[in-house]
Amino acid sequence: MTDATDGVLHTLFRSEQGGHEQVVLCQDRASGLKAVIAIHSTALGPALGGTRFYPYANEEEAVADALNLARGMSYKNAMAGLDHGGGKAVIIGDPETLKSEELLLAYGRFVNSLGGRYVTACDVGTYVVDMDVVARETRWATGRSPENGGAGDSSVLTAFGVFQGMRASAQHLWGDPTLRDRKVGVAGVGKVGHHLVEHLLADGAQVVITDVREESVRRITDRHPNVTVVADTEALIRVEGLDIYAPCALGGALNDDSVPVLTAKVVCGAANNQLAHPGVEKDLADRGILYAPDYVVNAGGVIQVADELRGFDFDRCKAQAAKIFDTTLAIFARAKTDGIPPAAAADRIAEQRMAEARRS
Repeated sequence: MTDATDGVLHTLFRSEQGGHEQVVLCQDRASGLKAVIAIHSTALGPALGGTRFYPYANEEEAVADALNLARGMSYKNAMAGLDHGGGKAVIIGDPETLKSEELLLAYGRFVNSLGGRYVTACDVGTYVVDMDVVARETRWATGRSPENGGAGDSSVLTAFGVFQGMRASAQHLWGDPTLRDRKVGVAGVGKVGHHLVEHLLADGAQVVITDVREESVRRITDRHPNVTVVADTEALIRVEGLDIYAPCALGGALNDDSVPVLTAKVVCGAANNQLAHPGVEKDLADRGILYAPDYVVNAGGVIQVADELRGFDFDRCKAQAAKIFDTTLAIFARAKTDGIPPAAAADRIAEQRMAEARRS
């Protein structure tokens, strides 16, 4: 057995990852598919979570990401009030060069082989058109196009939910649920981030953005030349007078390097797994920075794809996503009562719901 294999098996079974119910390693040589499907919990119902297509450095990194993301989906779905457990899948490779119809169909067959224990959707590197292809092999693919019986792009409600989380943060910290005249930095203005910017500008916020993709920045500045652009995230987190920092790209944005220099008073963004490791939530609290737990505020998208399974209704989904405002306020209140960071308070509430489901 190779060292690499030892590493993957260690990642699968180490206790701190949280005891996943099932992890499936998928390979289709003909199409080049290598994927990991992780099911963390089905206590509340079938596991629901997107498919990430990403050029991981190695299999160990891919497995670790799938496990972390799947666990996060259990908590996200619980806090969103959905009758779904948590799962996630990752496809290993560069989607720009590896993605093909043959590969997506092969992936769909693996999803289908789980018999509905895992329901997939879009994530980083996968889109509505991809889910349309996956759905040709399985009924357990959501985030499809309207013409193929789906709800379409879930990033619209994801951004709306994050905006509600920001409004709740403003209410908690400043006594008023508005972002008017607040300076908000958005790191990543892609699928979700550019919708979030529109909400912020409509509410009267001053917006500062950054993105590694020049075309994403241009899409914003061509329409809103008053938006400020900085070179990178390192510059963004140091912007003077920043009220809110919104990480909207990949995870791990809040770490030992970024937290000490962060100028914002609030962190509320769309990215998954923003806390690089346990303890970062306490570092934020010690600095007096209010953290709106990522899996709570970014749940608008999963609310949408879950609704697709019973016949999508946008107004019904938006009304449910609007409740993220109240949920976020409740977490801040629980954190204050228990004397713990908001991230720990959210975990307690989610774990309580899952535990009650298991008992019943």
